Amino acid sequence: MSNAPLILVDGSSYLYRAFHALPPLTTSKGLPTGAVKGVLNMLRSLRKQYPDSPFAVVFDAKGGTFRDELFAEYKANRPSMPDELRVQVEPLHACVKALGLPLLCVEGVEADDVIGTLARQTAAQGRDVVISTGDKDMAQLVCPHVTLVNTMTGSVYDIEGVRGKFGVGPELIIDYLALMGDKVDNIPGVPGVGEKTALGLLVGVGGGLDVLYANLDKVPELPIRGAKTLPAKLAEHREMAYLSYQLATIKLDVPLDLDAEDLYPGTPDNAVLAEWYRELEFKNWLDDVLRQAPASAPAAGDLFAAPTSAPAAAESAAEAAPAAAAEQRYETILEQARFDAWLDKLRGAELIAFDTETTSLDPQQAQVVGVSFAVEPGEAAYVPLAHSYMGVPAQLDRDAVLAALKPLLEDPAKAKLGQHAKYDMNVLANASTPIAMQGVAFDSMLESYVLDSTATRHDMDSLALKYLGHSTIHFEDIAGKGAKQLTFDQIALEQAGPYAAEDADITLRLHQMLWSKLQAIPSLAKVLTEIEMPLVPVLARIERNGALVDAKLLGQQSVELGDKLVELERQAFAIAGEEFNLGSPKQLGVILYEKLGLPILSKTATGQPSTAEAVLAELAEQDFELPKVLMQYRSLSKLKSTYTDKLPEQINPRTGRIHTSYHQAIAATGRLSSTDPNLQNIPIRTAEGRRVRQAFVAPPGYKLLSADYSQIELRIMAHLAKDEGLLDAFRHDRDVHRATAAEVFGVALEDVSGDQRRSAKAINFGLIYGMSAFGLAKQIGVDRKQSQAYIDRYFARYPGVLAYMERTRAQAAEQGFVETLFGRRLYLPEIHSKNQAMRKGAERTAINAPMQGTAADIMKRAMVAVDGWLQSSQLDARVILQVHDELVVEVREELVEQVSERLRALMSGAAELDVPLLVEVGVGNNWDEAH
Repeated sequence: MSNAPLILVDGSSYLYRAFHALPPLTTSKGLPTGAVKGVLNMLRSLRKQYPDSPFAVVFDAKGGTFRDELFAEYKANRPSMPDELRVQVEPLHACVKALGLPLLCVEGVEADDVIGTLARQTAAQGRDVVISTGDKDMAQLVCPHVTLVNTMTGSVYDIEGVRGKFGVGPELIIDYLALMGDKVDNIPGVPGVGEKTALGLLVGVGGGLDVLYANLDKVPELPIRGAKTLPAKLAEHREMAYLSYQLATIKLDVPLDLDAEDLYPGTPDNAVLAEWYRELEFKNWLDDVLRQAPASAPAAGDLFAAPTSAPAAAESAAEAAPAAAAEQRYETILEQARFDAWLDKLRGAELIAFDTETTSLDPQQAQVVGVSFAVEPGEAAYVPLAHSYMGVPAQLDRDAVLAALKPLLEDPAKAKLGQHAKYDMNVLANASTPIAMQGVAFDSMLESYVLDSTATRHDMDSLALKYLGHSTIHFEDIAGKGAKQLTFDQIALEQAGPYAAEDADITLRLHQMLWSKLQAIPSLAKVLTEIEMPLVPVLARIERNGALVDAKLLGQQSVELGDKLVELERQAFAIAGEEFNLGSPKQLGVILYEKLGLPILSKTATGQPSTAEAVLAELAEQDFELPKVLMQYRSLSKLKSTYTDKLPEQINPRTGRIHTSYHQAIAATGRLSSTDPNLQNIPIRTAEGRRVRQAFVAPPGYKLLSADYSQIELRIMAHLAKDEGLLDAFRHDRDVHRATAAEVFGVALEDVSGDQRRSAKAINFGLIYGMSAFGLAKQIGVDRKQSQAYIDRYFARYPGVLAYMERTRAQAAEQGFVETLFGRRLYLPEIHSKNQAMRKGAERTAINAPMQGTAADIMKRAMVAVDGWLQSSQLDARVILQVHDELVVEVREELVEQVSERLRALMSGAAELDVPLLVEVGVGNNWDEAH
């Protein structure tokens, strides 16, 4: 017999604890998974800690137990299992079994009784037992060979640990519970006896219930509050105390036809695990399983369909589609003859999957290290061009290979496919042999994004797992991690070749899978082919254009911001009456709440008063001085570190410009986002933020034009809602906020005050984003009742808006998604959630997404139209920035009027709505002036 301890896991206890303690987690289809993940994480951790141990996970069985017969009200207070938890039980049990862990459920008794019996039997044989639980009742089981471990808190209890925790040893835990009762399990105990009294009684008489009832006359002398009245109370409820003792006692003699030697874990069933991890969208674990058992390939299609059983999982693996299980035939090309053969193959192919390997993730600075391509699933090649490690084999000449590929890659009639193809287009445009790549017909990243923007991340590794059931070679696998990570040119060809060839192969296989799905939904196929794909070369060009910034001006701003921060710090110290670290939540909490006595509005997960930005903002609104200063300090500090300090460092030495990267596949609604630097977050409501925009300048002889859609989402709202009041205001070019104020406040248009217009603006935009009466009240400074009255009056004046909202909620609930005017979909898996907060959040998203998504689609269509005109006209003008509803164009001074007029017309014509699309164009020497 092994000496490794027996591990007994209280599965039922951890299921509830994980559900209530961990943040809610759901799949893209709305299936709750947080409790499953929490328990499985704990089990995985325990197995690593005790790899050689017998191991059992014990759950309560369905139905009643002997305790219900003893006391009909047993556990009557416990609410029924929440629906969000109930649906997690079957997946958890299935995953436990698939992991090879013995799972025990015994009818008629609780998990505690099964654990107690096994623990006592095993301890009697001299073998150690570790019980993993969060249940205090289990403390009665602790003995020289039995220890409790709470894996969620890290607490460990041996005999002395129990005594330290409860004040009595394990031998008196049942008596302790019998006296004080247990509200959770509805064990009655003795009325009026709580934890302190129960402990005082047991310690005072030096024994359990029997000793206590034999010595009731001694109780009045004990140093316990109310000791004189306790004997009568104990005598009156003697029967209840002994019943409670029975209910609290864990059975140690459950008939079990097994012992520790029968509980060694078996071999995990990776095929079944893979199916469940797909269903539950545990991507990292799925990746691990597939790396161990690549044969467990799934059926083609949406790989998160719910598995029903182990046989069903095996069937689905057996029926894997050819695209998902293609045989891999990869080659690394070092000879001209093989390259020529592949060139012929590429020339004859209908579609070429193409990828570059480079020295950097920054496309404006990356150098080409090699190229890969595929034309049939499972067959791909990598051509290394610039690997530079010691002993690397001779490679083909980079410029000669690129020159040979140039006619193919620049041919607009030759269809190309990429995964994040914009990156490759920019790399090739900046290469030593520049290639103006054309004919990029498909992008697997964008195909996934258009199909379902929220289903997964859209990087290749995630997509291969989700749609092909394939675990790709990760870059870290061949390059390492951290500071010692190799660049691609340093990686040996034996590793680099399969990695690079796989990129092209997986891209092709993903395309075949995803494009077939998109073709089944024609509206989505059109979004891809008419909006997203035409935008790819446009964004690539904007990124390469870059924006000119005045580094000297930014440096001056940094100095000035630094001076302001020092002054704000002084003010904070003066208000606090002492110096402290403004960036330390702990020190700040002491100053705000202990020294200054400010109200505690929120607490952290660890129970400490929160110093988060939202809390400080609320305290600042309540006119507390220090939070006001801190909010200013944080705002200016972020502006300095993110922009005025950092932007000069991001100037490309080759171009002298800043080149942001635009992302098409991040924001769920279709909006573009930007990074490195993020130019969409520069604050424009503060003077300091606007000054950052002043550093974006036009070169000598040029101006910047800013073309901005005016109130585009409100105009889209008017179009979607078909509300005559809103339509009329926009058609007659009236100030819609003033018009709303006149309607809501019941005054003439000319009598609307500035405050009334501001409140109406908050109502107009607040309703688009699903703001509640409470939120609106807070924003405009009225009570909730008055705020609700404004909202009611708004809907009375604009009934079409209310009808649109109700119609959209109903459609979202029926379909599970909402659409933009151009057919882009946003799926809402939480629209049917039993959790009211999550469901309401999904409903707010349902109302807003068609407006925000349509605005994004219109901007993208406008960008394609503007770029097309600029390319064909050959005018000295170029788009350099896109931010929210705004395009910024750098244009030769003498062309300003011509470009302004055409820019306005093209953007206004990007969509046909029931109201005009108004575009405001400004001109200046810098971005701030132009805007």
